[in-house]
Amino acid sequence: MAATAVALSAALAAPAVAAPAAGHSATRKAVKAAVAAGVPGVTATARDPHGTWSTTAGVGDTRTGAPRSASDHYRVGSITKTFVSTVLLQLEAEGRLSLDDKVAKWLPGVVRGNGNDGRRITVRQVLNHTSGIFNYTADEDFGRAYFTKDGFFQHRYDTLTPAALVGIAMKHKPDFAPGTSWSYSNTNYVLAGMVIKAVTGHSYAEEITNRVIKPLHLTGTSLPGTRTNLPRPSSRAYSKFAQPADPTYDVTALNPSMAASAGEVISTSADLTRFYEALLRGRLLPVRQLKEMKTTVPVPGDPNSAYGLGLIDHTLSCGVHVWGHDGGIHGSTSTAGTTADGRHALAVNFNGDWTGDPGTVLDAEFCGS
Repeated sequence: MAATAVALSAALAAPAVAAPAAGHSATRKAVKAAVAAGVPGVTATARDPHGTWSTTAGVGDTRTGAPRSASDHYRVGSITKTFVSTVLLQLEAEGRLSLDDKVAKWLPGVVRGNGNDGRRITVRQVLNHTSGIFNYTADEDFGRAYFTKDGFFQHRYDTLTPAALVGIAMKHKPDFAPGTSWSYSNTNYVLAGMVIKAVTGHSYAEEITNRVIKPLHLTGTSLPGTRTNLPRPSSRAYSKFAQPADPTYDVTALNPSMAASAGEVISTSADLTRFYEALLRGRLLPVRQLKEMKTTVPVPGDPNSAYGLGLIDHTLSCGVHVWGHDGGIHGSTSTAGTTADGRHALAVNFNGDWTGDPGTVLDAEFCGS
């Protein structure tokens, strides 16, 4: 999983009007450029008033040379967070919880020790990463076990519980007092998944499936739990384990419980565009909850991104605002987003995690010609 949201490098410029999508020539060029720069393969799908359009480049399997498919299933990493937040906001709309509830109300005694106190942290602060809770994926022992070559191949089939993941974070002091700053923490969304279970009596996976996946007919989207393989069609996923000079390793098979509700979802580019389109067009949330979701806080060090409740506001190079999320997990880097009116959406995936920025494809789709 990416420890921070993927930042778009383009600076603010030009009028904030999306370029015509017909032709998608800039998007094609950006996809091909990513492969030329070393990404094994790319798949992307766009939806706009003209219809649905897809493009691919590079390979899905470096051993056989099989190309990437527009229908590929892939691990979306932290894009999962938007699904989780959507369910919690639905529960708020139903009067079953409040964003101002303290975490300890639903998870008594879970956030405690080393200065952590769930009685001082709200659900809202969990969802917008202002809780101050340490990011468990930044723990050194966790990193050695899951983000190094030797550790990954020894531990990639381990089953980890949400409680165990939160427990790792509780070994660390908070990064700051709740509500005083911002720091991306996967622990926040593990807690969010646990809150869903506490409120509903059902797992976050069940609630996402019944409240989002089934109503939108997202037939390529699933929460695999501890299942280690990808549905077909799919490509292989590759990593260099943060060592660009090292060989490329196939990391397709893994137990996604290491990501849980912070990054477990498997989807397709077509499904992700339908999801974000439906979300921003108000099909999943009432007006008040969607407004809450789009109420952002600044992302330190990235003037072109602001974080809402599981939703990122990206300002692209042409000034267009695209709402979505970025995601990274072993061998897979993705981004997805849509204009505020939900009329133009894109989702893109790289099947390698050591080079390239899928945000360049997002920028090309909405700002190119």
